[in-house]
Amino acid sequence: MATYLITGASSDVGTALIRRVYKPGDTIIAQGSGDIEKLRALAEETNGAVHPYDVDLTSTEAMDAFVAEIREKFDTPTHFVHLPALRMVNTKFKNFDEERFLLDMNVQVLSALHICKAILPAMAKAKTGRVLFMLTSYIIGLPPKNATAYIVAKNALRGLAQSLATEYAASGITVNCVAPYMMETKFLSDTPDLIVEASAAANPMKRNAQVTDVVPAMAFLLSEEAGFITGAVLPITGGAAY
Repeated sequence: MATYLITGASSDVGTALIRRVYKPGDTIIAQGSGDIEKLRALAEETNGAVHPYDVDLTSTEAMDAFVAEIREKFDTPTHFVHLPALRMVNTKFKNFDEERFLLDMNVQVLSALHICKAILPAMAKAKTGRVLFMLTSYIIGLPPKNATAYIVAKNALRGLAQSLATEYAASGITVNCVAPYMMETKFLSDTPDLIVEASAAANPMKRNAQVTDVVPAMAFLLSEEAGFITGAVLPITGGAAY
């Protein structure tokens, strides 16, 4: 039996991943922020195995309370999957929004640091654990223009993952990342259609990534079979970046 902690679980990828990995007897601690109706539906589907939490990842107080409740109510997570991010805004660097960037760093990076600091020592004591972060193909090779804030945050998250992979490898914990091509989910709601279409046209497979392309790879990295893979950034790009 596994205990999954999934942040950003109310996303399209998060709900699909829960359906992919859940087995009877598992416990899934599922964090969303302001939109957890899908998680409540999954709780019903799994007879209460999914425990939805509406937590503001930008609030230190909310994060502290969330971590404290996890420690009190649940076993040490065996799996931690970190998915949240603010939606990417295409903008020239001269219009860089420092306030929004710091907010995204809180959501993506500082919340991951906070949770990892709380649970990895216990995982290490148990001599087992899987940690997985969501990155982007934008950090592989030459990045696109007008995405500085998003790329900086994702590179920080990659640095965290690779540092943790080195430190905890001897404890039986793997820390990996997936880096998908532009994925057609609700995350793209602020991205102009022309950019989405241009991305599909530029891909060798002439399409963008779908959730069904990404979730199976994530499930593999979370599995026992992936026990000798750590510190990896797996491109899921249709050949566009590798």
